[in-house]
Amino acid sequence: MKRIINNWLLVTSAAFVLVGCKQTNKKIITPEIVEEIVEAPMESFLRQSDFDTLIDGQEVKLYWLQNKDLKMAITNYGGRIVGLWTSDKNGSPIDVSIGYATVKDYVQSAESYFGATIGRVGNRIAQGKFRLDGKEYSVVPNNNENALHGGEHGFQDRVWDAEQLNQKTLVLNYLSSDMEEGFPGNLEVKVTYSITDSNSVRMEYEAQTDKTTIVNLTNHTYFNLNGEGSGTILDHSLKLYADKFTPVDKGLIPTGELKEAAGTPFDFTTPHSIGERIGEDDQQLVFGGGYDHNFVLSGTKFNGMTHAATVVGDKSGIVMDVYTQEPGIQFYCGNFMASENTLKSGAKDDYRTAFCLETQHFPDSPNQRDFPSITLHPGEVYHTVSEYKFSTKHE
Repeated sequence: MKRIINNWLLVTSAAFVLVGCKQTNKKIITPEIVEEIVEAPMESFLRQSDFDTLIDGQEVKLYWLQNKDLKMAITNYGGRIVGLWTSDKNGSPIDVSIGYATVKDYVQSAESYFGATIGRVGNRIAQGKFRLDGKEYSVVPNNNENALHGGEHGFQDRVWDAEQLNQKTLVLNYLSSDMEEGFPGNLEVKVTYSITDSNSVRMEYEAQTDKTTIVNLTNHTYFNLNGEGSGTILDHSLKLYADKFTPVDKGLIPTGELKEAAGTPFDFTTPHSIGERIGEDDQQLVFGGGYDHNFVLSGTKFNGMTHAATVVGDKSGIVMDVYTQEPGIQFYCGNFMASENTLKSGAKDDYRTAFCLETQHFPDSPNQRDFPSITLHPGEVYHTVSEYKFSTKHE
């Protein structure tokens, strides 16, 4: 009872602040929903009932993972991270991922990638076409003339089977049927989300097929290390452990070149703020509307993974280190965010208020002879791991 009373004081105080500030787009916390809230971490106003539903006859729920410092909310609709809390430099919990307050918002919004598991093929395929074993396959273009993130209804629109193994681990499974979105083969996919004792969010991907196909899985969490709704991410410090990047054409399809980053605004081998050079007169920045490019990783190995990136929130002091077994990482800085969606905090998804670091094989790999292959054959096991590790930088 003491715990509930303390939480009730926190909740009613939060409701008073929201009303007093006249933030009418904020979620007002009433006594009727306190019982649901106290079952979740105190930092969150997410409600289980806003995710408990059926989609296409399949059960959707909200799941919680946590250790002493990290807390993460995941829904099996799209296999997506809904919220992610870690401590800032003052020890206060900050939600560093952006997302919606209800599963209905995810279903209805035109922006369906927030926090989602992406597949079968993350990033772009030129004109949605590729060849395997002498046969051409087509994915319906959903990004101008190109296919993006698995086609019109990729894995972000699917209900995954979920099994929570313990407080720190959630296993998601999905069977992508032969020719779903135009991809050949029945593909069995398994994604294991876990929180480690070293304060990392670990994402382990596995897949097997009964017919030769292509696979490039990733996660599309949008981060703001100062907290959802805290403003732009342009003053975040970013270091990418990548000497090269893959330049693109105006449709954001790689040209096939691996270009040296040195001497360009794409050189993050030493830390720079995200916004420091984003306005420079550079053709690649023009094509991307800013940074929306794949970087070729060259970092040192750590526990069998490559150190890919280090990001520091300028206000929070939160540090996020990214490690991966993938050869590339897509850095996207919210160039297409347009204040069209209301987030779970009540804030809008304003221009460049979040960034993504998507571990991956390179975009358009099936059509680029010199890029690492994403072809998966029957009898093979696709397996890759990425981790996002959180710590703090104290002043």
